[in-house]
Amino acid sequence: MAVLSLPEDYGYVVLTGVGAIFMAMWKGIKVGKARKEYKVEYPNMYSDNKVFNCIQRAHQNTLENLPQFFFLLTMAGFSHPRLAAAAGWVWIAGRIVYGIQYSTGQPEKRVRGAFGYLGLLTLLGCSIH
Repeated sequence: MAVLSLPEDYGYVVLTGVGAIFMAMWKGIKVGKARKEYKVEYPNMYSDNKVFNCIQRAHQNTLENLPQFFFLLTMAGFSHPRLAAAAGWVWIAGRIVYGIQYSTGQPEKRVRGAFGYLGLLTLLGCSIH
């Protein structure tokens, strides 16, 4: 039987993963509030309101990106736990900026959160090291 031992600092990686979950929940709450404000009934995903659609897309796009983030965070954390955790927080910060800027109803502003890809690319690099 193989035994997996985690690095001593792997707790930072776990904490980062929990942070990502809270970030995704925050975006979900924003969508729920926007549904009430813009009167978008379930199960409709989108409406004729551009601001609501931008808030919804900011959340949806983050959910679409979470699986690869969690995989890369987990793998990178095995060899470089502190660097992986730091890179994960960069990605999370980028997703927060992305969401705030996208939620303005001006989708072109979402690129201000693109710096988060520096964190994701760092995770990729640590994963293949």
